[in-house]
Amino acid sequence: MLTRKTMGSLLAGLALALAAPMLLRADYRAEKQLKLDPGGRLVVDSSDGSVTVAGERESGAHIVVTANRDDVEQYLEFRYEEHPGEVRVVVRRRHEGWFNWGHHGLNLHIAVNVPEETSLNVKTGGGSVEASRINRETELDTSGGSIKASQLGANLRAHTSGGSIRIESVKGNARVDTSGGGITGEDLDGTLDARTSGGSIDLRRIKGDLLAHTSGGSIGIEDAGGRVNADTSGGSVEVRFTRGNSHGGEIESSGGGVRVALDRSANLNLDASTSAGSVVTDLPITVSGTLGRSHVIGTVGSGGPLLRIHSSAGSVRIEAL
Repeated sequence: MLTRKTMGSLLAGLALALAAPMLLRADYRAEKQLKLDPGGRLVVDSSDGSVTVAGERESGAHIVVTANRDDVEQYLEFRYEEHPGEVRVVVRRRHEGWFNWGHHGLNLHIAVNVPEETSLNVKTGGGSVEASRINRETELDTSGGSIKASQLGANLRAHTSGGSIRIESVKGNARVDTSGGGITGEDLDGTLDARTSGGSIDLRRIKGDLLAHTSGGSIGIEDAGGRVNADTSGGSVEVRFTRGNSHGGEIESSGGGVRVALDRSANLNLDASTSAGSVVTDLPITVSGTLGRSHVIGTVGSGGPLLRIHSSAGSVRIEAL
């Protein structure tokens, strides 16, 4: 005869057995190996999930798709297309009208290894994107995550509507923008156009001309080798030019002070002003127009390209390297 305690244990065991198929649901994993020679193109177009692409010396495109649920193909359709000189990975929602990615608790990741000499076009609607060791044109786009690009040998174009951007060791020119995060970068050989509507910008060792714009944070630039155009509506600006840099630029803040460091041997025309503080300089300046507490117009060295500095909400300080 079963006691009440024994009966309770049996019922608990039965409930656990019935729930086991759900508790033990396996992760999803799919692998594909497609033909792709160096000089080809990879296109990833996914409605959801994060994407990682890495270059290597071998030919071919090795694709690994993982998810945290083994029934992911009930919700998503996967297509792997092999064309002459091009591989395409396409992921689409099966029920676009009612599907809610977060509600179903799905977590998708697409990882691709391709030859280093491959151009990239990666787009996802719901996750982060990362690309590394690629020597051809790279274009990265996400509507819902961060972007990281490193060790690139050609031009980069990156856009995100909802995350930060990090770029490292880019040989070509770069154009990056985000509507919802900060931008950081270092060791760029070409020009950089960096824009954000909602974060700070922090850049180091940029050899080419630089444009940096933010509507909601501070700007810090160290070792700028070219012309610098930097402006913010919501913070301070600090720019340190490399030695010998006489390319000039425009540096402005509507929400904080401005600090600029220049080589003593630079040759520039200078126009420095503030609406809410003073202009202080450690460099010898030959006054050619205005000299006042809040506005200085003159030349550094023998003169040259114009460097315009302005703050609407703080002081301006010019330091000597």
